[in-house]
Amino acid sequence: MATVTLQGNPIHTNGGLPSVGSAAPDFRLVDKDLNDVSLATWPGKKKLLNIVPSLDTGVCAASARRFDSEMAGKADAVALVVSADLPFASGRFCSLEGLANVLPLSMMRSRDFARDYGVLITDGPLAGIAARAVVVLDADDRVVYTQLVPEITAEPDYDAALAALG
Repeated sequence: MATVTLQGNPIHTNGGLPSVGSAAPDFRLVDKDLNDVSLATWPGKKKLLNIVPSLDTGVCAASARRFDSEMAGKADAVALVVSADLPFASGRFCSLEGLANVLPLSMMRSRDFARDYGVLITDGPLAGIAARAVVVLDADDRVVYTQLVPEITAEPDYDAALAALG
């Protein structure tokens, strides 16, 4: 269990992020076209997992925009924005914002991703969705960087995540 805050109030997650150097837990998430996707969907690519509570908040939207702009021209990597949002909502957000370099993915069919990555919020008003975190994987799906953002309303450390992505 990890503790983060929501506007200064402590809330807890179900565990901790995967360890740097470990194999990333596989997942089944849903893309904007309602297809199941997993790590194998992007073989040989580095992956930046931008895990957010919901794209319908200012901070989550800002992180999606920032990673979208930073991912332009990175053919060897993919940025995945993982949230509890329905695929229709996250797809509409990306379309309206003109985001073409991040892929929104939904936990709508299962919270296993949040459990397996240790970011499932277990108490407080956001219980049942993911805490804000960034996980970077190398081309072999090994964890090279993690950040559990200590305050949910704060943005992640973009520079550190992007440096880890290479």
